[in-house]
Amino acid sequence: MIYDRKSKTYQEESTSSSLLFFYENIFGRIILKIATLRFVSSLVGCYMNSRLSKRRIKKFITKNNIDMDEYEEAEYRSFNDFFIRKIKKDRRILTNDTSILCSPADSKLTVYKIDDTSSFKIKNSIYTIEELLRDSNLAKKYKDGYVLVFRLCVDDYHRYFYIDDGEVTSHKKIKGIFHTVQPISFKRYKVFHENQREYSTITTKHFGDIIQMEVGALCVGKIVTREAKKINRGSERGYFKFGGSTVILILEKDIVDIDQDILENSSKGIETRVHLFEEVGRLSK
Repeated sequence: MIYDRKSKTYQEESTSSSLLFFYENIFGRIILKIATLRFVSSLVGCYMNSRLSKRRIKKFITKNNIDMDEYEEAEYRSFNDFFIRKIKKDRRILTNDTSILCSPADSKLTVYKIDDTSSFKIKNSIYTIEELLRDSNLAKKYKDGYVLVFRLCVDDYHRYFYIDDGEVTSHKKIKGIFHTVQPISFKRYKVFHENQREYSTITTKHFGDIIQMEVGALCVGKIVTREAKKINRGSERGYFKFGGSTVILILEKDIVDIDQDILENSSKGIETRVHLFEEVGRLSK
């Protein structure tokens, strides 16, 4: 279930029959072992970068009810060229209030409290910050903090941004496979521990030391993150090529008060739809 803040309604996200086959059928799970390998996503990415993929664009827009009036006009050379299209600047406005924690992307958001063992739970799986980061010392810093999971679906804007001014102190890439990030995969697999991902540790001006992570997903051709030392609030960090993907923010304890509706929805296993630069929390008083 997804809560839409604008209409104040709950919507049910449908799962495609192909994903049901891959994740709920024994024969599908055998095929899935191959489908989630890096070289398969790379092959799909090559096709999506080719001119042959242009014919998929119109059907994709119609199927996913994408409002193209929100995006800059462009002549697309491939499906991926369309997939990483740029939104009009006046459609996503960044507030001047620097006490507001804003969303780094258009997405479906869930928030998890990190306990004193540096763990958090998604569906039936226990995740640890240490496994997620592959760094035990860094993980200790975020005990009792928050993990914000921004899940991007295929109809979302697939560029992601920085939430504050600051300095990137390190950047790490972790090789892995490519499960879908739709909730159906969470029942059987610890997706965020297994999928390919990369993250930066960032000393921000207002929100302490944060971690911003990008997680690849089924058939994502590439995660394109522009590595930089000095960063500015609201500047573009990178983009995902074809496929649903995820941005994760990890925050220290007692830094931010997450918006109450997001916390309540998350506690019930409900995602909250948020847009780029939308408020999701405020600095703790």
